Amino acid sequence: MTTIRIIDMETTGMDASSKVIELGWCDYDVETRQISDPVSELFHVDSIPPESRAIHHIGMADIPATAQPFDAFANVFAPADTMAITFFAAHNSAFECQFLSDLEHRRVICTYKAALHVWPDAPSHSNGALRYWLEDAGKISVDPAKAYPTHRAGPDAYITAHLLRALFEAGATGKEMVAWTSDPAVLPRCPIGTPWRGMKWSEVDAGFLGWMVNKAEMDPDHKWNAQRELDRRRGS
Repeated sequence: MTTIRIIDMETTGMDASSKVIELGWCDYDVETRQISDPVSELFHVDSIPPESRAIHHIGMADIPATAQPFDAFANVFAPADTMAITFFAAHNSAFECQFLSDLEHRRVICTYKAALHVWPDAPSHSNGALRYWLEDAGKISVDPAKAYPTHRAGPDAYITAHLLRALFEAGATGKEMVAWTSDPAVLPRCPIGTPWRGMKWSEVDAGFLGWMVNKAEMDPDHKWNAQRELDRRRGS
């Protein structure tokens, strides 16, 4: 049996110094194609910035008085059933890996990076946009009750599990997706700049591509894609 545990987190911020407020997960059985019901757990934090609360809408009053800090909650991946977990998956798994260093020693699938390979023409590669795009195409069907509320760890993990199943059904293999996860994100279009934002890389001015490559503060994935296009034009 091959079981993939899909996880999602809600946090106080976006960097590794932030604290985990909520962890959600569900399991996908590759052989039976079954997705388990989502599970989630809230954790103690000292405060929640309003800009973070505006995303997940978790307030201090929502966290039980008995909740422990995330670092003290070791049971999530310790139970005996996790011995059967072959892979972990998350949408933009690099974010979760900041808080779960143990994932670095396991096989991890980033459904965001995999979706860029499998569905490069999707209108957006966010978790929610892929959900509705695939639903409209008849490629996934989710239980609305389990997918609600949005931007909460359990429902988001449940949506990601359906994306993962659709990736397998589209022909992607676990081996391929693990390999794509360790590579830069292959972006189908330029994500920044006027008027280049949203254009195919082949349409972007070479001077702008060179600026992206040489700008020290540039996102590494953006820089890698710009360099790849320059290399393509040079025939290397």
